[in-house]
Amino acid sequence: MNKTDLASTIAQRTGVSVKDANAVIGGLNDVILEAVGRGEKIQLPGLLTIEVVDRAARTGRNPQTGEAIEIAASKAAKVTAGSKLKAAAKG
Repeated sequence: MNKTDLASTIAQRTGVSVKDANAVIGGLNDVILEAVGRGEKIQLPGLLTIEVVDRAARTGRNPQTGEAIEIAASKAAKVTAGSKLKAAAKG
């Protein structure tokens, strides 16, 4: 389902206009990006969790030369499906 389909479905189920549904989706997108950028955890119970995790420094290999390299510590977004989303995916 793409954004257009999602907005249309939300509009049908809630009685709001497609334009308003698109505005809510866009606003939610902005809020999530800002919150995760600040290191906050976003949690929609049963659906998903988005959080920033620290990745420790580690050793890896250059895929082209095979040479051992040091990979610096970093931060990454971790997205976890909730129980309801997992159940829906199983059918």
